[in-house]
Amino acid sequence: MSLEVTMNTKQTKRPNPKFTLEFKQDAAKLVLEKGCTHQQASDNLGVSLSALGRWARVERGAVSTLKKPLLNLADQGELLRLRKEIEQLRVERDIIKKAAVFFAKEVG
Repeated sequence: MSLEVTMNTKQTKRPNPKFTLEFKQDAAKLVLEKGCTHQQASDNLGVSLSALGRWARVERGAVSTLKKPLLNLADQGELLRLRKEIEQLRVERDIIKKAAVFFAKEVG
């Protein structure tokens, strides 16, 4: 009698939860201002220890290994919003350019 072991090659990943900017800032403040340990805050909020540590470092304004100052969470959110807006404006601009070329050919 032989025993076969089958392994699922596709491991199911847990979806990464999306936390609001305000939640991240408040979580970081628990560690930075309220004196909670990273572990206590992580356990109480139900977030990973590494995520909480990252949020706290960013809020504290830690310097990365590349010696570039990091943006705080509010600035990161604003930067992301502005990048999306710029991309949308570029798409709209390109549409207007194509329309202008089309109508210029039609008139001429």
